[in-house]
Amino acid sequence: MELPATADRGFQFRPPVLKNQYTDDLALQGILSHYLPHEHFEHVQADLSNLGHRAITDILAMGDNAEQHPPTLTQYDHWCRRIDKLETSEGWRALKGVSAIEGLVAIGYERPLGEFSRIYQFAKLYVASPSMAMFPCPLAMTDGAARCVELFGTQGMKQRALSRLISRDPAVFWTSGQWMTERPGGSDVGGTETQAVRVGEDGRWHMSGFKWFSSATDSDMTLLLARTVNPASNTSIQGSKGLSLFYSELRNADGNLDGIRVHRLKNKLGTKALPTAELELYNLPGTMVGKENRGVATISVVLNVTRIYSAMGATSNLRRAFAIAKSYAENRTVFGKLLSEQPLHSSTLAEVAMTLRGCTIFLFYAVKVLGESECAPDEERRKRAAAMLRLTTPLLKMWVCHEAVPAISEALEACGGQGYMEETGVARQLRDAQVNAIWEGTTNVQALDVLKIVQGAFGVYASTVAESVKEGGKSAKVVEQGLRRIEDVLKMVSKWDRLQREARARQIGFAMARTLIGALLVDHAVALETTNHVDAAASRVCANRWCCDVTSLVGRLDTADHGVEDDEVLVYGKPVSSAKL
Repeated sequence: MELPATADRGFQFRPPVLKNQYTDDLALQGILSHYLPHEHFEHVQADLSNLGHRAITDILAMGDNAEQHPPTLTQYDHWCRRIDKLETSEGWRALKGVSAIEGLVAIGYERPLGEFSRIYQFAKLYVASPSMAMFPCPLAMTDGAARCVELFGTQGMKQRALSRLISRDPAVFWTSGQWMTERPGGSDVGGTETQAVRVGEDGRWHMSGFKWFSSATDSDMTLLLARTVNPASNTSIQGSKGLSLFYSELRNADGNLDGIRVHRLKNKLGTKALPTAELELYNLPGTMVGKENRGVATISVVLNVTRIYSAMGATSNLRRAFAIAKSYAENRTVFGKLLSEQPLHSSTLAEVAMTLRGCTIFLFYAVKVLGESECAPDEERRKRAAAMLRLTTPLLKMWVCHEAVPAISEALEACGGQGYMEETGVARQLRDAQVNAIWEGTTNVQALDVLKIVQGAFGVYASTVAESVKEGGKSAKVVEQGLRRIEDVLKMVSKWDRLQREARARQIGFAMARTLIGALLVDHAVALETTNHVDAAASRVCANRWCCDVTSLVGRLDTADHGVEDDEVLVYGKPVSSAKL
């Protein structure tokens, strides 16, 4: 008897299956039911459910097409004329239309739910983002530009640009770039070399220089930093104090790049569908946004928005990876049992779920504060929210974007060899999530930002934590202990020299982030238990585990274990006295 060829038998179990990315996400539904008034929560259900279905059907197909057909650059035509023709995929272009129609930027400015509109907007972004091949990157810069123009733009900018940045019409909708990074340094914008020269009395400027990273090079406009030149002395103010912010449109009336040469597209680890380029600017026309030499302060409004988008991207990447790993466990049989029935595997996925829930509650808390700072009806609440947002944004960015990556890696490993395959979908989430820890300032940049403002902002942070754990039982007491320990450390920090403070900035920031997340999880669990929500039990388990003891919240914050010189010995091999036995 002849046996059939083994190659014809196929793989021996069902592959993981993605379900509706909203209705299948009980944790997200619980957070929205907590942070949105009931009438608003009910209002958004059908729209989110529809988008959750699109995220695994047509939007996913668009994202796959964009990923499979990365952008291309043709610098010269066959007559050796410089044309710098950037071409993107059909899927990438379709995603721009979807973003407009779904209101992924517009909702934040239409404000149909008042101060809660940002929560609705980011819920939609969170559901769709992992399917969109990093199109939320240009959306982040578009949203930030819209907020900046709304606050600081001229009337002409608002009529021409803002109306397009927040449009729901695909034929009208614009996306924006955000050009800060240059060759002398990334986050160190004080090294900016691009110069701006006034060319008329009507507010026109010309910019010339080189932008080292320009994501979403196919955008319609951009905001960029440049150093203004005094025409009388041909001099400029050096450092970040000499920078101004400018608005420029990338193309002229003929649709050709205006004052821009594209030197090359970047060859990146991930974000393959996203066109990122090195740009030379030569007399690029532009208009100043805000006041001269106040560019860094003006663009900080943009960074508040784009840093939250970075955290949203990393969290939604983790959510998608977890959904795939969970489905895999429910379908994969090993040693006679489903993986979902094996305690060690469930324990591993539970750790991933813990990180995901921590990321998600922190993300939507930050979004809630953003909405309050923009349009809460009470001025005092807006001021308090703005102060909390200033501290929350770097804390969110540093912790979420850093912690999501190893959690996605764990989800990938939980799928075994299939997790390492591109077709499974986790590898792309891992690659794309990695950039979120770098965009808008690395983890260390965020930590130093926290260190710079923490003494002045600690009061509002401490009161927020305390108010969140009024009814939390044992977990609340652990959070309170963590808060006191952080407060004690900050008192010591004020007496350290600069090198000591900076060496411990990351530990302090992580401790503050974990403690705030613990408080938010306790508050969330109490709220869901009060309403008997379907996710109440899982929320309570998460809060209890997160706040099991004070060390799990604050980590090691003592200062006696090593010094700055010891770090230099370990990394650079410098011979110093402290290394002696």
